[in-house]
Amino acid sequence: MEHHWIVIATIAGYFALLLIISYFASRRSDNSTFFTGNRRTPWPLVAFAMIGAAISGVTFISVPGMVAGKGYAYLQMVLGFIVGYFVIAFVLVPLFYRRNLVSIYGYLGERFGGGTYRTSAWFFFVSKMLGASVRFLVVCVVLQALVFEPLHVPFIFNVIVTIALIWLYTVQGGVKTLIWTDTLKSFCLIMSVILCIYFVAANLGFSFGKMTSAIAAHDSSRMFFFDNPKEETYFWKQFLAGVFMAIATNGLDQDMMQRNLACSDSRQSQKNMIVSGIMQFFVVALFLMLGTLLYIFMENKGLEIPAKTDEVFGFVAHHNEMPVIVGILFVLGLISAAYSAAGSALTSLTTSFTVDILDGQKRYEDKRLARVRKLVHVAMSAMMGLVIIGFYYLSDQDAISAVYTLASYTYGPILGLFVYGMFWKKPVRDRLVPFVCVAAPVVSWCLQWVLREVAGYHTGFELLIINAAVTVIGLRCLSIGVRHPGTAGV
Repeated sequence: MEHHWIVIATIAGYFALLLIISYFASRRSDNSTFFTGNRRTPWPLVAFAMIGAAISGVTFISVPGMVAGKGYAYLQMVLGFIVGYFVIAFVLVPLFYRRNLVSIYGYLGERFGGGTYRTSAWFFFVSKMLGASVRFLVVCVVLQALVFEPLHVPFIFNVIVTIALIWLYTVQGGVKTLIWTDTLKSFCLIMSVILCIYFVAANLGFSFGKMTSAIAAHDSSRMFFFDNPKEETYFWKQFLAGVFMAIATNGLDQDMMQRNLACSDSRQSQKNMIVSGIMQFFVVALFLMLGTLLYIFMENKGLEIPAKTDEVFGFVAHHNEMPVIVGILFVLGLISAAYSAAGSALTSLTTSFTVDILDGQKRYEDKRLARVRKLVHVAMSAMMGLVIIGFYYLSDQDAISAVYTLASYTYGPILGLFVYGMFWKKPVRDRLVPFVCVAAPVVSWCLQWVLREVAGYHTGFELLIINAAVTVIGLRCLSIGVRHPGTAGV
């Protein structure tokens, strides 16, 4: 049996499960179900689902391969994520629940005004559309190589089919469906990586003890980097970037917070955030350990290492010395991560565009709101497909770096808006806020260039912090001379 038919069978089986889950989760659903899951979801279920929600197809493909050049430096950032999750749990979650928000950017509307509210919604829209498209592009490229190219199917058709499948299972149930499908995704991801570790180690003849010793002794397993502050892998740069990246891409991201706001109250949501944040560290560690094993396998077999690190996992998984089950597990983990991540992005984009940009909850009665929401869902799906095709040949970075670089530019202004809103009471000139938010990424890019060319300092993901700081400085300038009283921060 040729491998591409095995891949097709795996995708068909997983998609059938998604449809079954979607059917039962979306029964008797309404707009509230789509936007907030009716706020009745048990926190342990959300916590387990959030493990999968934080891990996309990019993580599945890119993290194992990146160990060759960066070791386990990514774990330094994940340690920062945990601190960031505590900040989200005890600062942002109570703030959003007190205001009973459907979209978290409603807070900025209350704090600053309509201009700032719509600016934050548009920045989220651009950031999520670009980030989700890069994540899903990686998966489409792999599926193209494994399935569609052997069948002589063009890449565009690949994108259309996969986007259509995702639209189909998210169109009705929204957040409630996502939480249940993310639970399936978390289970598939964790089992896939554990079983892949087992089969690769078995092929190398490693017992558990010998495997852990081989991983620890390998050059790629270095975790802490304290020696050169100018390098991207320096500990404090990675750790601090992780703290703020978690706050920006989880606490200030409608996609991720939409799940957390599905819990019954803020206390339940806080438990979910803390548990899922800690568990994410161990799941990422498993991916990195698998990456080291993949390189040990290639070294022992005398195989040429692929030019792109994102290709390493798939290359070994489908090598003729690996049992067929490893290739199936690779595909299962990949599509479970990809479908869920793209589905959640479409749901959050639909929510934010309908609620924030179209102001749908105030403008339309319930039945018309449902029709508008479904039309927006179709439009978001079509737009994502076009962006994926546009990105096809543009980036030669490992995908995880591309995603976080995009996030540093697009989430920086959102982070700056929330920081200013919560810690400074003085109002700003609301109509000028969009200009500050557009200027901040441009200024940050210029600062990054100057630091690299003049000081030899390579800016990593701390670019997000710089971007947010520039935004706050701009907002402080907009507050000069404004006399009327503003709404208190938190």
